[in-house]
Amino acid sequence: MTNVLTQPRPIRLKGRSFLALALTPELPFEDWLVRLDDLASRSTGFFMRRPVVLDITGMEIDRSQLHGLVEQLRTRNVRIMGIEGARPSLLDANLPPAMTDGRPTSDIEAPPNEDTKAGAVEAVAPQAPQPAKAPSSLVVTQPVRSGQSLIFTEGDVTIVGSVASGAEVIAGGSIHIYGTLRGRAMAGTMGNASARIFCRKLEAELVAIDGYYKTAEDLGSDLRGKPVQFWLEDDTFKFGSLA
Repeated sequence: MTNVLTQPRPIRLKGRSFLALALTPELPFEDWLVRLDDLASRSTGFFMRRPVVLDITGMEIDRSQLHGLVEQLRTRNVRIMGIEGARPSLLDANLPPAMTDGRPTSDIEAPPNEDTKAGAVEAVAPQAPQPAKAPSSLVVTQPVRSGQSLIFTEGDVTIVGSVASGAEVIAGGSIHIYGTLRGRAMAGTMGNASARIFCRKLEAELVAIDGYYKTAEDLGSDLRGKPVQFWLEDDTFKFGSLA
């Protein structure tokens, strides 16, 4: 009995699959950081409290350049949780750890024009291919408050309420908001280009479908306060009134 009580308990190790944004920088880093700053200024708080993976696959840089890039991102409150595609000789104890087996997604880059791709949400941990299943949906009957992230990659999300500024809704399918959209809505995040975004009243900080995005500045004043739907057509972001 005494042996049982005094024996140390084993440490429990569990597998987890988390969501993160993947950033793929471009050379020269100075120009790319300018475009990143533009994206951040268009959607305040876009990178706050959000894990990010830095993908440098195939990039010919040295360790000092990588250190400098990570430090530049840190000063911008972009938290790098891991580095993908780095040669072992590039990494040391002062850099985030190496990551592998990330699934391909759209790039994150600042918008040079209206049809720029944004960073899509991806699963960082490796996942085995899943068999096809019937579409599913999630219905939320409460407002999504500022600072909250509602993530449902299995299908559509319906919100019977509003999405506050600073909140975000991420769906693998379409997003239906029966209230005011003031925060961010990202639909089709698992590669579903046919997904749509519907809202009763548009005051959004950012909307995105399959990686293509529009910020509040891009949306213009003529859409604000109106019932609107968004969709993709030949990789072009489209919108229309619901009235």
